Amino acid sequence: MSALRIKKGSSKKSAYDLRDPNTDVISSHTLAVIVDNEVGVLARVIGLFSGRGYNIDSLTVAEIDHTGHRSRITIVTSGPPAVIEQIKAQLGRIVPVHEVHDLTVEGDAVERELALIKVAGAGEKRVEALRLADIFRANAVDSTLESFVFEITGTPEKIDAFADLMRPLGLVEIARTGVAALSRGAK
Repeated sequence: MSALRIKKGSSKKSAYDLRDPNTDVISSHTLAVIVDNEVGVLARVIGLFSGRGYNIDSLTVAEIDHTGHRSRITIVTSGPPAVIEQIKAQLGRIVPVHEVHDLTVEGDAVERELALIKVAGAGEKRVEALRLADIFRANAVDSTLESFVFEITGTPEKIDAFADLMRPLGLVEIARTGVAALSRGAK
């Protein structure tokens, strides 16, 4: 009877598993979609996501050209590369869509979000909330004897970190704008 020996460092990977290991990696992408500013466009874009089971992590919409009647929809979504490519292709086919940019792959981009965070507390918790707000460069935009409303801007990760620190100090409520993003550079 012969013994089967496996060399150290060799894998027990099947020869039949021909999938690329990088195709299942889920990553977050920020998409900038320039559309005609008309009734129903946002519903059509959102319908594309909901109809195919794609998730939207963040969504912002605003008019960017009043005379040209154009708006910019910034969508943060996540999925494997094939799904992201499919989303971009399907967005490009919607009639009032003029441009679709994947800011994540086109180069460096600046992403910011604004949040209002209400924190209720007294005594040491109130003092600690003010100290942390100063560290995170959050502004107190409203104050009562029992609470603060802080305004903070930054990356979504910065806002998440600030909110996590405020939870034990009396976090009551959060309102977030969603991500606004622009590519860096002259183009």
